[in-house]
Amino acid sequence: MIEIIIFLTVFIGLELFETNWQKATSFYELIKNNFNIYDASIWLYFSLNPTFIYALFLAIYLNNFTFWMSFIIVLKFADISFRLYLMQKISNDESITSVIPVDMPMTLPMRYFNVFLYPVAFLFANI
Repeated sequence: MIEIIIFLTVFIGLELFETNWQKATSFYELIKNNFNIYDASIWLYFSLNPTFIYALFLAIYLNNFTFWMSFIIVLKFADISFRLYLMQKISNDESITSVIPVDMPMTLPMRYFNVFLYPVAFLFANI
């Protein structure tokens, strides 16, 4: 049980790290922040998104491929893939408004939702 608490604490810390480097007041600004890192180096971009790799590690280490653990991995993969798709559009000089026509404000609860969602799903996966 103590092992799960340690893994959970690390997960929360990594989620807070990801959330804070992507800090933005709107969705377009969030994508711009991501693009600035992506434009500098794709490897740097992946290293600043450690929770996907961490979730894979946890699934393999704990031999846990239940619905909730798979949910975390699939959602993380979809999130990173979608952001990479948007950044590829931007690097091809396409407007982000052609893909996402409405800029959405990033409120505090929305910004930190991942810090709640993924650790709770991890707990459900290991109960």
